[in-house]
Amino acid sequence: LDDLLIEGLEIHRTYAQATACDGGKDIEITATHSPGSPSLEDQVIKFFNSKDIAISSKDIVACHSLAQKHSKTSTIVIRLASRKCKMEVLRNAKKLKGTSVYVNEHLTKRNSEIARQARILRKEKKIHDTWTRNCKVLI
Repeated sequence: LDDLLIEGLEIHRTYAQATACDGGKDIEITATHSPGSPSLEDQVIKFFNSKDIAISSKDIVACHSLAQKHSKTSTIVIRLASRKCKMEVLRNAKKLKGTSVYVNEHLTKRNSEIARQARILRKEKKIHDTWTRNCKVLI
C-alpha cells in the first residue's frame, strides 16, 4: 500500500467532518465545506511544505482523518499516488524532529503489533534496531 499515517498534526475540522464523527448521516463533505477554510488535504500540504517536504495535491490520491473525540490532533491517513512519492515523504520525515508530528507507514494490524513488540525489544536492548520498509518490519 502507498498509505502514510500522520499523527500529532493539529487540524481545523469543518462542520461536515464534525457531524460525520458524531454519527451524522447523509453528509456530503464537499457540499458543506465553506469557502476560505482549508480542506484537510490543503492543511497537510501546507504543513509539509512549511517543513521543506515537497508534496502537492497531485501526489495525494486520498486524505482523511480517523475520528478521535476531545482532541485537536488526530491520526490522518494519506494515500499517495506512487510508492516513490511515499518513500520520498518517509525519507524527509526526519525534518519533523522537534515537532509533535510523526509520519509512519500505514501497517496492517498484525504488522503494527509486530513493530510495537520490536520497539519494546529495542528499548530493552535485546535487539540493536528496528524499522519498517514497504510495510514490512525489519530488525
